[in-house]
Amino acid sequence: MAVEMDKAAVRELIARRAEKEIESGYYVNLGIGMPTMVANYIDSDKEVVLQSENGLLGIGRSPYEEEVDPDLINAGKETVTASIGAAYCDSAESFAMIRGEHLDLAILGGMEVAENGDLANWMIPGKMIKGMGGAMDIVHGSKKVVIIMDHVNKHGDPKILKACRLPLTGKGVVDRIITERAVMDVTEEGLKLIEIAEGWTVDEIKASTEADLIVSDELMTIQSNT
Repeated sequence: MAVEMDKAAVRELIARRAEKEIESGYYVNLGIGMPTMVANYIDSDKEVVLQSENGLLGIGRSPYEEEVDPDLINAGKETVTASIGAAYCDSAESFAMIRGEHLDLAILGGMEVAENGDLANWMIPGKMIKGMGGAMDIVHGSKKVVIIMDHVNKHGDPKILKACRLPLTGKGVVDRIITERAVMDVTEEGLKLIEIAEGWTVDEIKASTEADLIVSDELMTIQSNT
């Protein structure tokens, strides 16, 4: 089994791998939490526009301490920078972009993903939440949805399941799942394992995944832009 990494290293590995999903010319929405880290690793040669549902089109990297502007935040209320040429709008116009299917890609976090592409990422029953947020619109309005998350929860239980147990954000909306252990695609035949992290075996990935896995004939090792 691979040596377990600390939390920061895991998040960086996942974010760097997720960056490879972004192509030049894309309009992209990054969800709150770990997905916001992806902005820090986007290749400078790529022309990418990051969209936030609270009304910023053109998010830049995370700010240095001296750059922090408390009025410039993303949907997760984290301070951000604005890229050259960024535009501001109200939430109604921002969601018109999303619902109008103008986003090429959404990279979101997940609590649970089912083998058929169902996603649960907006609430845990019994816990206080501030609202359902924009994820329900984003997963249906984006041309491609990639979920990035830990492979198992803090108790060591699988988060990639045969069927989600938590309330759904969307049915059959996920295209790809990226964890610190593997990359999987949702296909008509089932959940396909296409990449595996160095140090892990296929049997170990299967043991930590409740969903049935189809192993790609072209299984590769996860590569990230370090």
